[in-house]
Amino acid sequence: MPSPAQKSRHEEDSAFVLHTYPYSETSLIVEMLTRQHGRLGMMAKGAKRPRSALRGMLLAFQPLLITWFGKSELRTLGRVEWREALPQLSGTALMCGFYMNELILKLTHRDDPHETLFDFYSETMGLLRAGGKGSNEATQYGPILRRFELRLLKELGYAVSLDKDIGSGETVVVDKRYEYLIEQGPVAAPLDANRFQLRGQTLLDMAREDYTAPTTLQEAKQLMRRLVNHYLGGQTLHTRQLLRDLREI
Repeated sequence: MPSPAQKSRHEEDSAFVLHTYPYSETSLIVEMLTRQHGRLGMMAKGAKRPRSALRGMLLAFQPLLITWFGKSELRTLGRVEWREALPQLSGTALMCGFYMNELILKLTHRDDPHETLFDFYSETMGLLRAGGKGSNEATQYGPILRRFELRLLKELGYAVSLDKDIGSGETVVVDKRYEYLIEQGPVAAPLDANRFQLRGQTLLDMAREDYTAPTTLQEAKQLMRRLVNHYLGGQTLHTRQLLRDLREI
């Protein structure tokens, strides 16, 4: 008959490290995004010891296969293998990766599986490594972050309607201006309104994830900042300020 430890053993779940911090002189706490079980907190026992098999393995942005034990909120990390050794992110791409990790840490709950989010996160890591297609860092990395923010919110169940006017029920019109009511959607803006507005073209572009037009990219950044801030509920994003200081993305 399997022991309690064997019953709580999980073999070879795909994972990414989101964040690590010290726990005692020799161990680490590791926040991981796993494909099958969502975000999990792990105790990496002895990971700081020079001869630990875990030392040097727990790097952010590297695809891992992990084995872990336990049913409590803080699991025990067992074996860790790299699925493949990929080039580390650097420069602005690295800061974008840290921003994505912080969003996941602050917007998701532990033990809440999101396989689609895991797969899109992995895909986005590849895009960051490739460096995007723009002529400058804003057009290289801005579209990558906007797509990730939007997909993350939708995957977590937040309503982000883009292409329907919630006032009329009609499809958004390219050359009209719209206000965006959070948790509802766009509504045609009064002519004399001085609040934040978007072009209908921007909303339609965002719905099909097309950030080619500079105005779309700029307005999308403003809209997504408002939406993310709302769902963060007052939590501060430290990496956003770092990104702002590094480049206006």
